[in-house]
Amino acid sequence: MEALTTLSERPRVKGGQVNMRIGNARRRRRVTSFALGTVAAVLLAACGGDDEPSTNGDGNGNGGGGEVVVGLITKTETNPFFVKMKEGAQEKADELGVELQSFAGEFDGDNEAQVQAIESLISAGAQGILITPNDSEAIVPSVDKARQAGLLVIALDTQLEPPDAADATFATDNFQAGELIGQWAAATLGDEAENAKIALLDLNANQVSVDVQRDQGFLQGFGIDLNDENVIGDEDDPRIVGHDVTDGAEEGGRTAMENLLSQEPDINLVYTINEPAAAGAYEALKAAGKEDVMIVSVDGGCPGVENIQAGVIGATSMQFPLDMASLGVEAVAEFAETGEKPEPSPGEDFFNTGVTLITDAPVDGVDSEDSAWGLDNCWG
Repeated sequence: MEALTTLSERPRVKGGQVNMRIGNARRRRRVTSFALGTVAAVLLAACGGDDEPSTNGDGNGNGGGGEVVVGLITKTETNPFFVKMKEGAQEKADELGVELQSFAGEFDGDNEAQVQAIESLISAGAQGILITPNDSEAIVPSVDKARQAGLLVIALDTQLEPPDAADATFATDNFQAGELIGQWAAATLGDEAENAKIALLDLNANQVSVDVQRDQGFLQGFGIDLNDENVIGDEDDPRIVGHDVTDGAEEGGRTAMENLLSQEPDINLVYTINEPAAAGAYEALKAAGKEDVMIVSVDGGCPGVENIQAGVIGATSMQFPLDMASLGVEAVAEFAETGEKPEPSPGEDFFNTGVTLITDAPVDGVDSEDSAWGLDNCWG
């Protein structure tokens, strides 16, 4: 795999303007897109950029001797997305000379392990925490405790509920990520979109913000009316066969797909929360003799982009976890030095690290890059 291009080299969203949706906002707005390299400079200049301490990988450091300590807490340590996030954080921590302590849940949805990690980082004298929450609401009391102790807390990829429970959020616009693949699927199916039989393979029963936003973004992009955009599964469109959960894993994707096929053997469109779940769904479809079913997903990991080339996945929305973590460490380090906190992207309540649709079957009206570009910019 080729090295990731720099922030300023990589276009995130093409077309001059992008639709943005985050949290409970009911409004749609147009925001001029900008090079993240420039925004990163603005972020660090305007906010002093908060740098996060680097991790030693064992979570046992103590931050003594005046060394800046940054904590990274991911949902799991096995998903390639979080592996790449940790990689980006460690590289930046090494560059800045800070200590990184990393922690992860035992499984997707493991809130208790994240609570314990925050307690450990408070005790270790960390200056800041970067966290991808397993439960966006249940973790808030622990985040409050950390902030009251003087730590900077930045949510990565998945916002907290409420979003302002963290000092900042560095993330993909997950609603837009879902919307892009929904728009692509609708345009690809054309008139047959009216006859779609859709399976939605979500994350877990917690309905964390990233799960809800991708699911609801996909449905809106496909042209399905939403009821409560903050809830999965309350839609009444007859084209929806059903929802099932995957834990974001290949095995979970396979089982969820088998469950939904038992309800409706003629499913012809599958949305998945991420690419490991998509790979599992494909295996279930293949075993059922249904390899021609369209699958769309979100992530942009190298295995997922390879599955675009292989025809397993029709389109995926690529996000950039290395950037989320790297910028987060910079923000914590700056906070430790100046006390200043990072600011959101202009016009937004979070810092947008970008999203790009990857497909080898482009359609009019939906900007995208092909899998060759994707392999040059993928992670994992």
